[in-house]
Amino acid sequence: MIRRILATTAMATLLAAGGVAVSNAGAAEKADQLAFPGAVGWAAHTPGGRGGKIIKVTNLNNEGPGSFREAIETKGPRIIVFEVGGVIDLNQKTLKLDEPFVTIAGQTAPSPGITLIRGGMDVSAHDVVMQHIRIRVGDAGAPKKSGWEEDAFSTMKAAYNVIVDHCSLTWATDENLSASGPRFNGNTPEEWREHTSHRITYSNNIIAEGLARATHLKIEHSKGSLIHDNITDILIVGNLYAHNVERSPLFKGGVHGVIVNNLIYDPGQRAVHYNLQAEEWGDHPYQVGQMAAVGNVLRAGPSTPTPLAFLEIGGYGDLEYYGKDNIAVDRAGEPLPLMGRYTTSPAKVIEMDKPPLWPEGLTPLPAAEVQKSVLHNAGARPWDRDYDDVRLLADVAEGRGEIINSQDDIHGYPNEKPSTRPFNPADWNLDDMTPRTATALDAKSKARGT
Repeated sequence: MIRRILATTAMATLLAAGGVAVSNAGAAEKADQLAFPGAVGWAAHTPGGRGGKIIKVTNLNNEGPGSFREAIETKGPRIIVFEVGGVIDLNQKTLKLDEPFVTIAGQTAPSPGITLIRGGMDVSAHDVVMQHIRIRVGDAGAPKKSGWEEDAFSTMKAAYNVIVDHCSLTWATDENLSASGPRFNGNTPEEWREHTSHRITYSNNIIAEGLARATHLKIEHSKGSLIHDNITDILIVGNLYAHNVERSPLFKGGVHGVIVNNLIYDPGQRAVHYNLQAEEWGDHPYQVGQMAAVGNVLRAGPSTPTPLAFLEIGGYGDLEYYGKDNIAVDRAGEPLPLMGRYTTSPAKVIEMDKPPLWPEGLTPLPAAEVQKSVLHNAGARPWDRDYDDVRLLADVAEGRGEIINSQDDIHGYPNEKPSTRPFNPADWNLDDMTPRTATALDAKSKARGT
């Protein structure tokens, strides 16, 4: 029943967004066109692979002809579509996307969609759009503290104009969803920001169940999102963070970003936090961070200690902060603090009367509507959810679940039955990879009997 309710709402939303056919002629020149209907943030107008060649993923192999790995490593603008559904075992070999102008359209896969296991994806390119992919890293059977430290997804180097939307990112042994790059590449703070990741949107994702005591050399490493030093123009909106010890998200020194309408459930020792670490900055001049947090909801769960604050500052750098309409409650619904600290340094939160930065066109939902919205919309393929997303969403709704140490604490890696279906370009608006009709999506749901 839960799956059917969520599927109906999600399908209606996606079809409404993509119901009008768009001509593909001259698409590469449409600089003012959104990546897809509803795209927001500084990366919202990236073309991704619009106007490029269509590359079909035709098998579930880790590499080789017809594989997803071959498709992302191909040069030139491209739209990656899927004629196969099921599980791709990366066998601890990270996917590395270095070639720009790509759209990864997981919504085109037949049911059960595409799930990557035993590995993650690093993106060093610009103009990348990824939707409706599941990445479930897991410990890969490696010994504890063995050094298997894998993000589900992270930007690297000077990646920019990157959107990750409606994906499910879980069981990482490092972070579930991060943005990274060099801290101090250049001679000025402006050059540092240009030469690390920037202009990023992480929207409508499930970011959950980072593995706590697994294979990371530091042992405890259940983390949501690490936004590395000096990253700018990042928007984190409409996501579900659940069962992560920390970093839901963490902004490091000098980060400039916006956190809007996220549901944070059952965090461990911290939820949102900011931390410029002096040991990592050395003699470089500290930069003031900028954060706007609007319309977010924090709900304590079985793994949440008391007390816990919505936002906590650590380290040594100051943070310019604008907070509005955020809700933080314990398991009984009683208010939690909105501000705290875990440092004895003079670092301070400088509260602002207006946001220090804000992307054009972003209108937040009221916080009172966020839980319903996120539970209906977040994650890969809401019309065709897999077992783990359904399980997780039901637990969040009912206040259940906990931080885990291994995918085996639940049931182990997914084992979906593979499926195939030819990709029909006529079913899709190729400018933004929204479906033209219900045909593109109904067949997937019917195949799973939902």
